[in-house]
Amino acid sequence: MKEIKTVDVFEEIINNGEINIVKFFTTWCPDCTRMDMFIDDIVEANNDKTWYTLNKDELPEIAEKYDVMGIPSLLIFKNGEKIGHLHSANAKTPEQVEEFLAAYK
Repeated sequence: MKEIKTVDVFEEIINNGEINIVKFFTTWCPDCTRMDMFIDDIVEANNDKTWYTLNKDELPEIAEKYDVMGIPSLLIFKNGEKIGHLHSANAKTPEQVEEFLAAYK
């Protein structure tokens, strides 16, 4: 996954017409570290979508705009619109993430 470092790049990505998944994280988040242990297999199984990461502490204005209150959170964007949001409380296991993504196949 490529990390998004600027608001301009974020806007460009979410408006490119494709389905893009952005994983919001921070460096100090234990649940983010836990997700990192299983997310690569999920990304590979869902390689029809483009995956990115975004550090909530570095771009707080984006997290605020899209109601990212907990981390890690997975947001799905298409045509500039947020079409899916998996909140941190429901993103603790591979099964929870896979169930969420199944709605976007």
